[in-house]
Amino acid sequence: MRYKSLREKIIAQLKEIYDPEIPVNLYDLGLIYGIDFAREGSKTVCVVTMTLTSAACPVSESIVNLVANIANFIEDEGEVEVRPNLVFDPPWDREKVSDEAKLHLGML
Repeated sequence: MRYKSLREKIIAQLKEIYDPEIPVNLYDLGLIYGIDFAREGSKTVCVVTMTLTSAACPVSESIVNLVANIANFIEDEGEVEVRPNLVFDPPWDREKVSDEAKLHLGML
């Protein structure tokens, strides 16, 4: 896979961003629906398709901004831009939570 290293770095950064109301990171909460890559000239663009636990999330703007700023923490991959793509279809539900996060939250 051409972008395997970059994908791993982005996932690692997504795992550093936590929902302020739930002590689990965005990735393990199942809020990340896709990570896609494209080239735009010399730049690699990463589109992170994501959702939130609720469309009325009061910190939605800050969470989306944290995802957009991931590129600031990516090293050795050239010029990278991360573009969040916020969607609400399909809606998030508890079944999307990773088993590790379910265990942490006492759901298993």
